[in-house]
Order: sequence, then structure tokens, then C-alpha cells
Amino acid sequence: MDTKLVEWLMSNGFSEHMAIFSKTMILGIFLLIISYLSYLIAKKIITKIIHRALLKTKFTWDDAFVEQKVFVKLANIVPAFIVLAFINLVFKDYEKWIDIVTKASYFYIVIVIMLVINSVILSFYSIYNMQAISKTRHIKGYVQVVQILVIFIGVMMLVSILFNKELSRLFLGLGTFAAVLMLVFKDTILGFVASIQVSMNNMVNPGDWISMPGRNADGVVLEINLNTVKVQNWDKTISTIPTYALVSESFQNWRGMEESGGRRIKRSINIDMTSAKFCSTGMIKKFNKIQLLRDYIQNMEKEISKYNESHNIDPSVLVNGRRMTNLGTFRKYIEEYLKVHTLIHDDMTFLVRQLQPNEKGIPLEIYVFSKDQEWANYEAIQSDIFDHILAVLPEFELRVFQNPTGHDILALTKN
Repeated sequence: MDTKLVEWLMSNGFSEHMAIFSKTMILGIFLLIISYLSYLIAKKIITKIIHRALLKTKFTWDDAFVEQKVFVKLANIVPAFIVLAFINLVFKDYEKWIDIVTKASYFYIVIVIMLVINSVILSFYSIYNMQAISKTRHIKGYVQVVQILVIFIGVMMLVSILFNKELSRLFLGLGTFAAVLMLVFKDTILGFVASIQVSMNNMVNPGDWISMPGRNADGVVLEINLNTVKVQNWDKTISTIPTYALVSESFQNWRGMEESGGRRIKRSINIDMTSAKFCSTGMIKKFNKIQLLRDYIQNMEKEISKYNESHNIDPSVLVNGRRMTNLGTFRKYIEEYLKVHTLIHDDMTFLVRQLQPNEKGIPLEIYVFSKDQEWANYEAIQSDIFDHILAVLPEFELRVFQNPTGHDILALTKN
């Protein structure tokens, strides 16, 4: 057929050289058209059949291959094989062209295969993320390492095709540049090792709340990549931390708090030491009317009375024997108040204690856990508790310690 085409062109005034060249161009155009049609057939027909078959299955994991367009990208390889099948026929008169087009076809095939393999890797990564274990064992760092290896091998194959070098010799030649490669990929290597340690030790997972003041990070982990960890801070800014920093530096992971079901409240108020005193009879009668203290007051009165009688205590002197104090009674009131609080855990650490007195009074610390861990709600619970404590403090004839203000000084000058 190509001989007749050449003869027909020559009969129409073409020289032999121009006739052969024109014939080659015409066949080349036909080859491109056939290649493009084969691509359309592969993409429009074959991929649609495969996609429909996968989407109709009862499994959900195979949908990942559809989402990553594995078969659509695979269809791109068909035109290259069509070109390779007919290249000798089309360019038989131009051997140099055969070599160039062959290299270009193999070059194209390698690139398509790299894209297909990358899509397959991402498909398996999506399938893994559907599993429950992905919440505690992240593998994105490993996925990125595999992607880098695929790209590296692909690039080596492209170099081999381009310069007609054996692939094995290229890999052997890399030993000379090992030191350079180590320097170039230093962060990648450190990140890979760190990713293994972070994953194996379950140190951090996406969704964890971590605090790392040295890196200005305090928020939720969004991604853990090969080289970086992205953290969304509470002010909605994004902090990027090198993955190896999670291994080489200290940070705080709040996952334990979230899994425990409670969030710690640890706050104290300073009581003016000069306001602490023994309870008078009137004070005891008043405290006995407080519902949360009724049982405590009655039991303590019986216990103290029994103790003082058994030891022949002279009650006319306040320092003799045992007596209730307004500070101790107030501390007991706070305990009872928190015990009946619906948003405070009573099965976790529960303390109302005095700390070491200092120049600012006696610190009375509350150490309990709230049931609500959400930041805004947690702060509201904590504030409500201390609002109540500050408001009820004068009922026990106690005062909060605070440094003199301008209002205090002005009141003194008026007096």
C-alpha cells in the first residue's frame, strides 16, 4: 500500500524524496489518529465498564481505585503501544526517526506507569484510612517514602532510555554520589526514621491535641507527613513542625486527657490568713442551716464533744481541746458542693487542699476533673465554680487576699 502511495504521489509531480517524505507524514498522521481513537475507546468504554462494575460491588474499598482514576490513567498507555506496534511500518524509510519515536514512546510509557503506580499507592492508602487501625497507626510517611522510591526508579529509567545506558550501571554509579545524596535527602531520611518511631510508639496521631511551646504549636494535629507535621493552633493559624522534632524535642500530648473522659481543673484562691478563726456558737448554728453542711456539722459536734469530755478539756479557753474553724468548715463545704456538681467527676482525682502559706495568704486549691472536655464549656464550668466560691466566702467570715488597689488607698485616706 505504501509503495502504491509513493507511486501515486510521484505521478502527481512529487520527486521520489518528497513522495517518500509525504507518505511517511500521511501514515504518521493516520497513526496519531488511530492512537487517539484507541485512547478514547480505552477511556470511554473500557474504564466505564470497569468503573461501573466496581461501583456496583458490595465492597467499598474498591471504590478507592475509581476515585484515584487508576484505570483512566492506565488508558493513557494504549496509544504508546499502538505507536510501537506500527512504528517500523510508518518510519521504515527513516531509521533515525524510528529510534527517536521509540525512545519517546518508552519515555511516555514510563511516565504513565509512574502515575498509575502512584494512584494505586494512594488507593491503598485510602483503603487503609477506612480501617479503624488508621486512627492510631498513621502510615502517610511510609506512603511518601514509597512514592519517592517510585519517582526515583522512574527517573533512573528515563535517564537510561534517554542516554542508552543500562539501568544496573546507573544504580552502581550512584555509589559515587552517596555522600551527596545523603546531604540532599538529609531531612527526608531524618523524617523517615522519625516517622517510624512516632508510628511504632504511637506518640502522635492526626486529631491529637499537642502543645509544643518551642515551636509555637498548641492545637490539633492535621497531618503527619514524611518531613513535616501540620498543627492547627487554637487561633486557626497553622504551625509546621519537622517530623524529627517530635522525637528529638519534648512536647505534650493531651490524648490521655481526652481518652480519660475528664479535663483537669487545677486552680486555687488565696485566703487572708487573718480571717481564719475558731467557729463561735452563732457560726455553728448558721452553718448547721446550710444543707450541704448539715450532716458534717452534726457529726463533728458529736465527735468534738465526745473527745473533749473524754479528755476533761476546759472549754472556757478556746485553744483547749478540739474546735471547728471557719476555714476547715469552708473547705468541707467546697468538697460537698463539688460532689453534688453534675459536671464534676467523682470517680477521678478529687482534692480540695491547702497549699503552703506564703506572703499572699493561704492558697486553697481545687484539683478535680470536669466531665465536659470542650474548651469553652470547660472554662465556663471552672468559672462558675469559682464565681460561687468567691460569692459564698463571706458567709464563712473569710476574706480573699489581694494586694491593695487604688480604691483601698482612697478609702483609707477618706477615713
